[in-house]
This record gives sequence, structure tokens and C-alpha cells, in this order.
Amino acid sequence: MRILVVVPTYEEAANVGELLERIRAAAPGADILIVDDNSPDGTAKLAEKLGEELGHVDVMVRKEKAGLGSAYRAGFAAGIERGYEVLVQMDADLSHDPASIPALVGALGDDVGLVIGSRYVPGGLIPHWPWHRRFLSRYGNLYTRLALGMQASDLTSGFRAWRASTLQRIDYETTHATGYLFQMEMAYRVVQHGERIAEVPITFTDRVRGTSKMSGAVIFEELTRVTWWGIRDRVRRVRHRSASAADDARTATR
Repeated sequence: MRILVVVPTYEEAANVGELLERIRAAAPGADILIVDDNSPDGTAKLAEKLGEELGHVDVMVRKEKAGLGSAYRAGFAAGIERGYEVLVQMDADLSHDPASIPALVGALGDDVGLVIGSRYVPGGLIPHWPWHRRFLSRYGNLYTRLALGMQASDLTSGFRAWRASTLQRIDYETTHATGYLFQMEMAYRVVQHGERIAEVPITFTDRVRGTSKMSGAVIFEELTRVTWWGIRDRVRRVRHRSASAADDARTATR
């Protein structure tokens, strides 16, 4: 089974070296693709240099910063084109422990197309998070589950393993989200296409170097778009049921 670990980066020079070494130690048979949005701090060059030493590390440099979702779409497209069967996605800031990669990949199966590294299933941990961040994260996930009718506990987690066939089936390349909303949009498509999502516990460690890309604007975008998806799809279901009932009524009167 060919595995590709896709890691978007922007100004992660302080972390990318340690990250690559830890991925290689945890998943020695996996290849790695760094998708860098032309980081001014030299992230791409550092990754290329260490990649020569570790082997099986490619670096894709894009012209400008275009968002997390766009970076993953580019990485997934490259992986699928090269024939990888499994694609793992993870952050570059060391918040995701590469040691969990084997567990994520191992939970994939014929009936499971997406495995989420979850902070909110038994065994999942978020050490050192203040109460307000825990509240916002849990509330965001709860709201998303209720709005979209989903069961997964951690829909905002960006540590995931995918079957390439599932990515193709859900038409990942037509997704629109550019930021963290991308995680919700992708999981929602999996459910809409009738595929299963599994979760395995992870320990999420807040970044110790660099600056977080999360902001109030990002959170607002997430909740607004999720609300729209929920309303839109409920209206579609009502219309579909009404149309089906009308067809049945016409058939009965013939």
C-alpha cells in the first residue's frame, strides 16, 4: 500500500525539520509531500535540503499563499496522479504527532474511507488548552454535528487519513473552502456520499514555535457556512419529499 503524507506549510521554518524527521521515524515506508505557499522564511528550501538526506520527500512550491483548502487540493491531486492509495493530511506546526500515522492508516478499510484523528473520543487529549479554547472547539463541533446531521466527534481536526478512491468519489477538487472550514466540508461530503468515517484518539499539542493562523474571522466563516449548508440541504430534502409525494398522488389517480 503506497502512502503519501501531505503537509501544507507557510512560514514553518522553525518546525519543518523536526516534523520531517518525526514523520520518517513513525512511517518509514511513507512518502512525504510538502506543499509550501512560497514562505518568505525559507521553509521550502529547508524542506528540500532535509528531504535530500531523508529521501522520498518532495516539495511543491506555489506562487502565493492561497489557503489551507487550496493547498490540500493541490497535494491530493498530485498524490492521486502519482498512484498513491492512501493520503494522510496533517499540520506542520507539530500539533499533530506523527507517531499516530500508523493508527490512522490502520483504521482505513473497505467500508471506511476517512479516518479522523480525534481529540474528543475516549483516549483523545488536548493538554494545556485553556477553558475558553476547549469551549469554542467543542461548541463548534457540536454545532456542526447538529446543523449537518453528522456523528463524528471532531469534525474540525486536520489530522486525517484518506483512501484515494474516497477522495475521488466525493469530488474533492470541487470543494470551495480555503481555510479550516475545508475540514468540515470534506467530512460532510463523505457522509453525503454514503461512506463511513472512523475516529482514532490523538493527543493534540498546541504549537510551541510560530504563530497560529486561527482568527475570529475564520471561526465566523466556519459557523456561517455550516449554517448555510444545513439550511440548504434541509430545503432540498423537503422539496424532494414534496415532489415524490406529488408524483405518488398523480400515479394513484391514474
